[in-house]
Amino acid sequence: MTRNIFTWLFRIVAAVIMLQTLYFKFTAQAESVQLFTKLGIEPWGRIGTGVGELIASILILIPRTTLIGAILGLGLMSGAIFFHLTKLGIYFGGDAVLFSYAVICFVCCAGLVIIYRKNIPQLLKLKF
Repeated sequence: MTRNIFTWLFRIVAAVIMLQTLYFKFTAQAESVQLFTKLGIEPWGRIGTGVGELIASILILIPRTTLIGAILGLGLMSGAIFFHLTKLGIYFGGDAVLFSYAVICFVCCAGLVIIYRKNIPQLLKLKF
């Protein structure tokens, strides 16, 4: 019961964080454009990251694909944290909201990977 509560809590928090940032990425809001310009990957990095976060969010919310979505989310948030620590700064745009969201989402995705770790061997056997 407790595991199920944490699983859904991690799923919802990670998905909501990634989904709520899509508006800013897909509508080319000034802060999002500024961020990806500073990284030197505007507009394709912004759009590509948005697509990746959309896919990760959908996969996280579907129980059969939660592990795949969590691994994708973990990779995306690792990149976000890396760039905040190296190029953007923790206080990008005057506050630490984006960095905090990335860390929270990273922790939720890591929690999901830990919860679903027994399914990793099955995931590795998939043939595409």
